[in-house]
Amino acid sequence: MKGDVVIIINEKDIFQHVAGMKTHTSILPADHVLEMYQVLTSDGDVREDLEGRIDESLMLKMYENMVLVRAFDRKSLILQRQGRLGTYAPFEGQEASQVGSAMALSPGDWLFPTYRDHAAAITHGQPLMRVFLYWMGHMEGTVCPEGKKIMPYCVPIATQMLHAVGTAWASKLKGEKNVSIAYFGDGASSEGDFHEALNFAGVYKAPVIFFCQNNGFAISTPFARQSASRTIAQRAAAYDIKGVRVDGNDIFAVWLTVKEAIERGLAGEGPTLIEAVTFRYGAHTTADDPTKYRDQETLSQEWRTKRDPILRLRMFLEKRDLWDEKREIQLQKEVSEKIDAAFQEAMNYPKSQPDDMFRHVYADTPWQIREQQQEFHRVCKKDGIKA
Repeated sequence: MKGDVVIIINEKDIFQHVAGMKTHTSILPADHVLEMYQVLTSDGDVREDLEGRIDESLMLKMYENMVLVRAFDRKSLILQRQGRLGTYAPFEGQEASQVGSAMALSPGDWLFPTYRDHAAAITHGQPLMRVFLYWMGHMEGTVCPEGKKIMPYCVPIATQMLHAVGTAWASKLKGEKNVSIAYFGDGASSEGDFHEALNFAGVYKAPVIFFCQNNGFAISTPFARQSASRTIAQRAAAYDIKGVRVDGNDIFAVWLTVKEAIERGLAGEGPTLIEAVTFRYGAHTTADDPTKYRDQETLSQEWRTKRDPILRLRMFLEKRDLWDEKREIQLQKEVSEKIDAAFQEAMNYPKSQPDDMFRHVYADTPWQIREQQQEFHRVCKKDGIKA
């Protein structure tokens, strides 16, 4: 990394608060420490000079974007509890990872999000209204704006990594100056698709960024019980590609790391595997109870008070007289109004119809699907249901 600034973090201090969890059996010493790149500390100070690298207007935009997506996330949780959205996957706590990485992209870059990466999609240009539509069950919720390359949220684990390799390789073959970024969690790194994607990208030096948000748990399984490797980033060595471990709650470190990965990819130096160490404050989804598999109160409180991505950036801005309470109140008001307007627009959107399930799948509908559609219409007509 530029500046070669790292902090030393003992891995067990981050995630090993789960009662009864055992540490790895490893050939490494018990006191082995791991390097993790950090620029912005939890106290709002910086470890290296940012002059000429991140200007003040960008810093302010980073903060505004994180405040927006956190408010969106909290609003979505409330709407789900009210029955106005379906099952929802919250991301609060991971804003710096998603916003910082997406802000580093160019408008024409490909973005492959998972079902938890609404913050990245919104930052890259997906309208709030469309994200609401997605969680309301509309197919149109995955349609991205003209000129953008934001793929539909991927629910199957790790499959989008292969798709990202394909688009990155295609961009390279066509001589386009675009990269692809695939978002995934620590659980996805246990899938075969993860290894296939890294292997292919390494062989063909595809300009792709594999961005892992390691929030410590694959639903309920802690990382220590998923893998014998101490980090995800170290797996890059097996495929002879660049691997970086970064403080995922430090938006400066995330942005700088992704920027460097983009430069490497476009220079023909191949892919980068980035492990952003972060934490989701809430449940895996609204259908989940995190208290059943982790010390929810202790972990969430520790991350909220000591490592929160928004709080540390606000402290940094306030120390430099770039932010104050008056601006905060105004921003919160604007964000609330923007989110409410987007939700109202989604509520006014034409309701989905049962017949929609047969559309948008094939360019030329095969006979089996046509038969199913005809039978569906027959049953609906018989029962007096509007198809």
